[in-house]
Amino acid sequence: MLITLEEAKQYLRVDSASEDTLIQSLLESAESICMDVARKEATEEMEEKPTMRAAVFYALAYLYEHREEADHKELIRTLRAILSPIRESRF
Repeated sequence: MLITLEEAKQYLRVDSASEDTLIQSLLESAESICMDVARKEATEEMEEKPTMRAAVFYALAYLYEHREEADHKELIRTLRAILSPIRESRF
């Protein structure tokens, strides 16, 4: 994992443990989405990339705040912009 549960909770400003399961699930989804958008497979190579961490934090916050009505097209479009410097090109 690029981001720990504690880092995620701190970023989301969540103090209690009542939403740990939800946050962990959203964190895994956010990381997976970011890896797909960046067209990367190995998490290890992304651990050193601040851009990837920023994208995962953004995706996590978006999914957490919009869990009822998330616009995934908007999320993906924003993540493409954030991750464009490290996104693998495919032809």
